[in-house]
Amino acid sequence: MHPHTARLPEFIIIGAAKAATTWLAHQLRQHPAIFMPGPEPHYFSSDFERGPDWYRNQFRDAASHEVIGEKSADYFAHPLAPQRIAAALPRIPLLVQLRNPVERAYSDYCMLFRRGTVSGDPWAYLARPDSPQPRFLLDGLYGRHLHAYRDHFPTEQIKVVLYEDIDAMPSVTVAEVCRHIGVPVHVARTEIRTRKNDSEAPTLPLSMRRLLQPAKALVRPLRHRGWFQWMHARLARPVAYPPLTDDLHRHLCEYYRDDVEQLGRMIGRDLSPWLTLNAAPAKVLASA
Repeated sequence: MHPHTARLPEFIIIGAAKAATTWLAHQLRQHPAIFMPGPEPHYFSSDFERGPDWYRNQFRDAASHEVIGEKSADYFAHPLAPQRIAAALPRIPLLVQLRNPVERAYSDYCMLFRRGTVSGDPWAYLARPDSPQPRFLLDGLYGRHLHAYRDHFPTEQIKVVLYEDIDAMPSVTVAEVCRHIGVPVHVARTEIRTRKNDSEAPTLPLSMRRLLQPAKALVRPLRHRGWFQWMHARLARPVAYPPLTDDLHRHLCEYYRDDVEQLGRMIGRDLSPWLTLNAAPAKVLASA
């Protein structure tokens, strides 16, 4: 299909990053009437300069009967994304998935730690928003970001999904999402408990990954070969993440307190559990 005639999406999962939006996208891809491209386009955030024809081309493989959607988890916190989406697709249903912002920040830190982008004590990255990675804290200011979207879209056009709802009633949540985007309810029962999370999977040592980085594109087609998987399993090791200490957890709860209370008022939910220190140690959370 020519990019000029390709259709634009009819719903968007806008984030939040590191809030398990990959799980939601996976559920929707099981729907027989939905098409979603695999890679995140990031068009309304970091790739806006590529232009509308490039964006349309991302959906060129959609069948005529399929409802088109996309997920770009960085849209929610991007300062220009709300007005860009509103200008191009003013009536589009939006989906935003949120989880405890303290856990989200730590999960984001762990993802970049796994990649070797950050190292050392999490305090250096999570104590202040002017750290070398400000997104760790700023992306979790959900009240601020939702307010920006409500400045451009009617409240009923934005469906807010909490991770707690997915954990407690995943089938009901998927059904509500289907109704919000205007497709028949379809729940893939065999996939509903699937967790899309590679944070706990063993990986090659960082020094080896850096050595192999120039050949990454050449190696990618070999990943499903039996001999490659055997070799990877022999060399891979679990990642030892620096822990989220109780002191840092308390610090983050205070940082997010006002924003969480604002968000709770906006969506009519009691989010006070997000601001408490759980007895169990924080875990690395699902991928975006």
